[in-house]
Amino acid sequence: MKWKPSPSNSGLSNLVQSLVQNPPQLPFYSSIFKSLIGQNCLKLGQQLHAHMAIRGLVPDAFVAAKMVAMYASSGDIISAFHLFRATENPSPLLFNAIIRALTLYGKSRKTIEIYSQMHYLGLRGDYFTFPFVLKSCADLSFVGFGRCIHGLSLRSGLEIDTYVGTSLIDMYVKCSQLGNAQKMFDELPIRDVSSWNSLIAGYMKDGLVQYAEELFRRMNNRNIVSWTAMISGYTQNGLADKALALFDQLLSEDSGVRPNWVTVMSVLPACAHSAALERGRQIHSFARERGLESNASVKTALMAMYAKCGSLADARSCFNTMRPKEKNLVAWNTMITAYASHGYGKEAVSTFENMIRAGVQPDGITFTGLLSGCSHSGLVDAGLSYFYSMRTVYLVEPTHEHYACIVDLLGRAGRLVEAYNLISQMPMKAGPSVWGSLLSASRSHRNLEIAELAAKQLFVLEPHNSGNYIILSNMYADAGMWEEVKDLRTKLKSQRVKKTPGGSWTEVNGKAHFFLGGDTSHPQSKQIYSLLEELPQKIKLAGYVPDTSFALHDISEEEKEHNLATHSEKLAVAFGLLSSSPGTVLRVTKNLRICGDCHTAIKFISRIYGREIIVRDVNRFHHFKDGCCSCGDFW
Repeated sequence: MKWKPSPSNSGLSNLVQSLVQNPPQLPFYSSIFKSLIGQNCLKLGQQLHAHMAIRGLVPDAFVAAKMVAMYASSGDIISAFHLFRATENPSPLLFNAIIRALTLYGKSRKTIEIYSQMHYLGLRGDYFTFPFVLKSCADLSFVGFGRCIHGLSLRSGLEIDTYVGTSLIDMYVKCSQLGNAQKMFDELPIRDVSSWNSLIAGYMKDGLVQYAEELFRRMNNRNIVSWTAMISGYTQNGLADKALALFDQLLSEDSGVRPNWVTVMSVLPACAHSAALERGRQIHSFARERGLESNASVKTALMAMYAKCGSLADARSCFNTMRPKEKNLVAWNTMITAYASHGYGKEAVSTFENMIRAGVQPDGITFTGLLSGCSHSGLVDAGLSYFYSMRTVYLVEPTHEHYACIVDLLGRAGRLVEAYNLISQMPMKAGPSVWGSLLSASRSHRNLEIAELAAKQLFVLEPHNSGNYIILSNMYADAGMWEEVKDLRTKLKSQRVKKTPGGSWTEVNGKAHFFLGGDTSHPQSKQIYSLLEELPQKIKLAGYVPDTSFALHDISEEEKEHNLATHSEKLAVAFGLLSSSPGTVLRVTKNLRICGDCHTAIKFISRIYGREIIVRDVNRFHHFKDGCCSCGDFW
């Protein structure tokens, strides 16, 4: 009786029925089970298995290996494992089948346990065994066990096998052993593209961008994984311009390689990092044209990009186009965080409630977004209620970040003593994020006593963070305590702490324009400063009064007003007014917290010029329109 694979499930079903009527011998079953692998024919496989049992046929190791592969590929890893356990005298082939199955199902610890049993029985692994075991070592960061496998492959002469060698490189990379990965790469006689890609990803992960770039330049045959690894690496290392430039190069390459959904996901955060909204929209159009937009992960990445580029409406639109089953935890978290960062606390809360009704279990990221949204919108009671229900209702353990959100929530509301007491009751030692929130709140409410307590902790926890020294120094200056200001500045110099210069940028016609405070390097500086000279008079007539406490130097009031007028965010807004047509929304990004005086001035500018101005600072978005800000001055 000869067996020829049937091309369809109906053909397989007919074959199984014929076998029931004309039972074959045991060896023939292996061919049938082999034909069912990957065909999603679990019921047929179960019928065949039941038929064997009725006939009293016990599968040997060879037949069991095919049956294990069939069950695993059909989604029944439990039956596959039980069958493996029930088989006497397991062979290397059977061990390989269950090791592969367990690895593909993410059962890394069980994979290593089964391989250890195989080794204990004296059965040698081969080029099929080792790659799956090494993958499990990589997933668990078991570099010691991985080295043992490397040694066994050396003794078996398999380390020069391309598949085994590439798996060793990948294992060392994921276990942060780049030196060993590079050595293994250098010793491989034949390197496939996967080995190059693994090493590139490893160097990018460790921030060694130049090494990754050199490998990429040396590659003769780049595939889409190669390009994506580089683009993703640039994005992760904050090199947004390089990520976008390489994406453009990929589109122009005449190599037949085209971006896939993973590539699009990798480049969108670069747009978000640069606040390059128009660039993000172009990539969105590309994804739509290529049919990549329908991927749920791409939609989530688009949501995050639009939110971080200041277009909450576009982010919400992407979220609303997702089907209910596509809205997983990441998608809900992205939308909640988007609302929170734009100051829409009530919307963040309602989205959270919708998520719970949809049956999605929240995690720590969910609550960071939710509590931040409550903090930025003054929803004190709601924020406290959610915080205290985290552990009891949702089984999520609060972390430093959640305590920082609550300290910020209480601090913004002026409840500084309550915030300080909460810190003293924390079950873990308070970190920089917690004390930093208290220091910022103390600055907002001009509570020098608590600010000194918070700053004292921060000087120990992060001695090289200039921002903490500057906040306290500004508060001393505001109080006229110039000796204390001098002492802090001396301390800054002695510890060689460098101040991060405030910078702002805006995008006009797809090009980003960057400004530092007092900057005169821009080609249109003359026009920008001319507008800024006229601006104070215009907005003063509308009721603006300069808050010179934000120009904290021991100088005259006139000089203070001049310093305020040349803050980077004002320069960016002035350039935007000059370079865009009336009615165009202005979008400005700042690397630090927006200055309080600039916040007031931009409100007046939005009314006088009839413009919507969106400013993204290090903490959140401010939407200025008709003389008001979305934050309600609660920031």
